[in-house]
Amino acid sequence: MKQRMSTVDCIAATVLSLLLAVSPVSAAPLPPPTPSPTSSPVALRFDGPIKPFKDDLFSRETVLESADRGAYKVIDYQEMRDINGRDAVPERHVKDQYMALGVRREQANQTLPFSSGRLDVGRVGPEKGATVTVIFIHGRGGDRRLGLNDYMFGGNFNRLKNLLVQSGGTYYSPSVKSFDDAGMAAVGDLIRYSFEQSSGGPVILACASMGGYICQGAARNGELSRYLKGMVYLGGPPDKDIAKTAFGKLKLPIYFAHGSSDIVYKWEDQAAVYRKLKAQKYPVMFTLFKTGTHGTPIRMVDWREALNFILSTR
Repeated sequence: MKQRMSTVDCIAATVLSLLLAVSPVSAAPLPPPTPSPTSSPVALRFDGPIKPFKDDLFSRETVLESADRGAYKVIDYQEMRDINGRDAVPERHVKDQYMALGVRREQANQTLPFSSGRLDVGRVGPEKGATVTVIFIHGRGGDRRLGLNDYMFGGNFNRLKNLLVQSGGTYYSPSVKSFDDAGMAAVGDLIRYSFEQSSGGPVILACASMGGYICQGAARNGELSRYLKGMVYLGGPPDKDIAKTAFGKLKLPIYFAHGSSDIVYKWEDQAAVYRKLKAQKYPVMFTLFKTGTHGTPIRMVDWREALNFILSTR
């Protein structure tokens, strides 16, 4: 797997630098979605094992357009409301009501000795026996601190931690040094380790921006695909052939989230992948944040909806 290089795009003052590149995949035109019958905020819940946590703050979003029985939807995103109105200090510190910091009692930094080398991770939740495990892969320039940050990204990582811990799950945020074969080997070891530590419990791989190349590599690995329950792509690079991969042949669910104003990876390319999968009756969802930029999915994705969609898909 080859690493792609480009310039850096900052999505959060001092923490997150991400690859600036445009995928060469061309997108087929999408049919216009059917307008939602309401323009008021609605709860975006998907029934499943992940219990509610602050859903009134994170799961009530305005659906502007909807298609495929809700599998494809366009969400109203407004920077003045969803950043300036949500943060005490825009992009640096979310307001207190969006956080519950008691979950930090379940958090620890570890260095795991794998055959591929030592891997620094942040772990939240039990070391063994997790009901579900989520592994978050940051973009270029990040490290494990990004996925553990309670204050930035609208408190969305704090919510993810709390959702998992209260449901008996475990969360890993590793420091991925590269997005080539070496980085893939390290994440592969963590996937195997998580599967073993949970005695075969479901493992979900979530990849942001350039971290999406790690998701692509895992999808092509027949062994790793057997350990995975599903994937979440957050503004990442499209993979037009994902249905042909080992992961795709197992029909494992995928949740896509993208910003319509993303200049790093065009949303139309990712939506074309969604449409192709949907035509094959593949279990897939696509959420587009209207006017959202490259970092918007990290801030705005409804983790409870995404995880319950994956966990509830047979």
